[in-house]
Parts: sequence; C-alpha cells; structure tokens
Amino acid sequence: MSAFNDLKKRLADVHNLEMAGALLDWDQQTYMPRGGIGARAESRATISKLAHDLHTQSETARLLERAERESDFAPESDQSAMLRRARRDFDKATKLPAALVEETARVTALAQVEWAHARSEKDFQLFATWLEKILDIQRRTADALGFEDCRYDALLDQYEEGMTRARLDPIFEELKRETVPLVHAISANDGKVDDAILHRDYDEISQKTFAENVLRDCGFDWSRGRQDKSVHPFCTNFGQSDVRITTRYDSGIASALFGSLHEMGHGLYEQNIAPKFESTPLGGGVSLGVHESQSRLWENLVGRSREFWSHYFPQLQSAFPEQLKGENLDGFYRAINRAAPSPIRVEADEVTYNLHIILRYEIENELLEGRLAVADAPASWNARMQDYLGIEPTDDAQGILQDVHWSLGALGYFPTYSLGNILSVQLWEKALEDAPEIPAAIARGDFHLLLGWLRENVHQHGRKYPPVELIQRATGSELRVAPYADYLKSKFGAIYEL
Repeated sequence: MSAFNDLKKRLADVHNLEMAGALLDWDQQTYMPRGGIGARAESRATISKLAHDLHTQSETARLLERAERESDFAPESDQSAMLRRARRDFDKATKLPAALVEETARVTALAQVEWAHARSEKDFQLFATWLEKILDIQRRTADALGFEDCRYDALLDQYEEGMTRARLDPIFEELKRETVPLVHAISANDGKVDDAILHRDYDEISQKTFAENVLRDCGFDWSRGRQDKSVHPFCTNFGQSDVRITTRYDSGIASALFGSLHEMGHGLYEQNIAPKFESTPLGGGVSLGVHESQSRLWENLVGRSREFWSHYFPQLQSAFPEQLKGENLDGFYRAINRAAPSPIRVEADEVTYNLHIILRYEIENELLEGRLAVADAPASWNARMQDYLGIEPTDDAQGILQDVHWSLGALGYFPTYSLGNILSVQLWEKALEDAPEIPAAIARGDFHLLLGWLRENVHQHGRKYPPVELIQRATGSELRVAPYADYLKSKFGAIYEL
C-alpha cells in the first residue's frame, strides 16, 4: 500500500507540472501579447521536459512495479484501474525521448503563433515550413510509440485508445454512404429554409451575457470555470475546480452561442468527474471521442432542439428586440438547423459536418505518409471540398488554415470529432430511454435530469474504464453509426420535407 500511495503522490506532481504547462498554453491563446512568443515557447518546453523527466525516471518505474507487485485490490476497484492507467501512461511516456518532448513543446508553441498570423493573412505559405517541421516531429513520435500497420495508428491511439485506421475506415465509409445522399436531397430543397435571421447585427456584449446565462442554467459552474475569447474555441482545465472555455464572436448570433454550448459540453465533463480522481491517472476525460460526444450532445441534440428554444427564444427576443422583432419560434428553429455546405468546419451543420472531418483525415494521412507534399496541400484541400461539399474556399483562411490542430501537433485528433457525433446520439437515446421526461424538462429550462444521467453514466468515471468499455456500460452496445444516421434522416427529413 505504501508504494501505491507514494506512486500517487509522484504522479500528482507530474499532473501539476502538466497543468502548469496547460495554463501557459491557455494564456498564449487568450491574453499573451504576440511579442511574448519566444520566451513562452522556452517556458513551455522547459515545463514539458520537467514533467516528462519526472514521469519517466527510474523511481517512477520502481514505485509502479512495487505497487503492481503488492496490489491485492479487486479488479473492478479504483485502485486497480489507477494502476492500469498509470502503466499505460508510463509505458507511452518512456517510449518518447525527452529531447523529442521538449522539441515538440517548443515548435508547437511557435507554430501556433505562425498559424494565427498566416490565417489572418490568408496565406498558407507563411505556415508551410512550420507544418513541415510538425510532420517530421509527428513521424518521429509515431516511430517512437510504435505501431503495427501504419504510423497514423500510433498518433490516433493518443486521442482514442484502441482506435486504428482499420477500424475507422469502415466507420467513415458508412458515414459517407449515409450522409452524401442526404446532402444531395437537402440541396435540392435548399430554398425551404432561410437563415437570414442569424446574420443580423447582434452586439457582442449582449451575446456574451445571454450565452453565459444559458450555460449557468445548463449546469456549468462559474465558480469553477470561466469563458474567454480566442481565435479558435477550445476547452482546457487545470483540475476539476478550474475549467476554462473560450468562444469567438462575429456580428451574427450563431457562432458564439453554439460555440459556447459546444465548449460547455467539454467543461461539464471535466467539472463532474468524481473528485476522488483529482490529480490521479483517472482524472480527466477518457478519450477525445467521448469528450466530443458531450460537446456535440449539448450543442446539437439539446441546443438545436425545438424544446430548448421553446424556453429560450422569448428570452432571446427580449435580449435582441430589434433583430428578432416579428420572428417566431418555428422560423428560428429552422434557421439554426439549416443544412447547407459551407467552408468552415466549426460552423458546419449536422449533416455536412462529418464530411469536413473525413476530408481532414484523408489529407493528414497522406501528408504523414509523404504521399501528399505540403506545398500541394491547399490545392488538395480545395479539390476535396469541391468533391465532397460542392464548394471551394475563397482563400486559405476559409480553407486549409481554418483549424488550429496541426499547429498544435495534433495529427490523429480530427477523427474523434466524428466518433463523438456518433456516440452523442447513442448516449442521448439511452438517456431518453432511462428518463423519458428529459425533453419536457428541457422545454422548462430544467437540465438536471440530463446532466444527472450524464454525470452518473459518463462524467464521474473519468478514465477508469477504456472508451470501448465505457460506451458499452453507458449505452449497452458498441459504437454504431446507424442511430446517428437515423437521427439525421428523421430530423432533417422533417425540416426539409423530404
């Protein structure tokens, strides 16, 4: 038992160093002046090196081996789960050379600033050299971690444990089969839905106030969280008592509002993990696919539902009386659910969203394998946008530069968005099966039933169960595309009278 407790203390120190690094990253993306990037890159590199060194030292190995040897914990216990997670994390960490970890932190810190600059200038060439560096680092990372079939598997496993291209490709093929005909059918009826109401001039301060009140109603704890502005919306946390989300504003109402709901879903997950897991290997979300299921559930299944707006539309009209004068709930509901191909992923509708993910998945695989040259990536991006969505970006900011992920070194991340979409519907349907009153409660502005179900079946467990096991426990089945496809056909078939 003493070895187990000593191991927990040591891993808590690793966690605290990692949280310090996360805080530096949050500040860089929100408030840091551009001129501070040189010093910030070195600070983040140092923190990453210290955390990695502490995690991989021989003393950590000795404590882990002793704790495993002395363990008489029941297999289902929290302690046994902690040891399993600690072993997986340690084995992965020790495969990565300290110099590579330090280099990754330094290069990605610098690359994020260069990406933001290139995006503002709408010029991919300003970022191309940095993408070359990141691809080189990611290839070396995959080689160090090891893989059976392809490098991409090693990177994907960092975000979605156990997922591989061999498992993912059939999922994406099924998504394309189910989605593309629906996109075409909706495009033929595009005139049936008008979303002009969303693009009027809504002032930023009122948007912020309205969104923050909604998030409070949904259960986001503002005493343990905050929201700020960033170029690209994200959620991060430095423990369960300090969860940060961001959004971005434009003159229209949809981007900031649904961005806030999306990041709130991530934040609710982190805030509702069992407190006993704080600073242990079981703290935090179990995978990015599961994490994304929470954000997409709140953004789409709740936030774009008629029940939700039957409660909030009168409040929105009060907040924006001029913009929404003479409008009604039905028109607003249809507007926020307009499905039409658009260049920007984070603002894409539910029907076309996964095509954005598949495009990125294909391109980053080809880049990683060297089958696509970095210089040719923008043209490849634009051609696939035309093939999959029937549109072509007007510039690089609307195209290949729109997402921050590659500047973060996060290759293998994008597929988790689609996995989250699929899982969100499975979780929602199971929640309704267990608590059929949820929609009526949402129509009253009461989210306790839904949040309670998610807390009980997903949030509280943190990383105790692997993603596949957690999904099975929560929904009673493995990840399946069919419920998600049926949901899209039903919802949008009704809206577009298909």
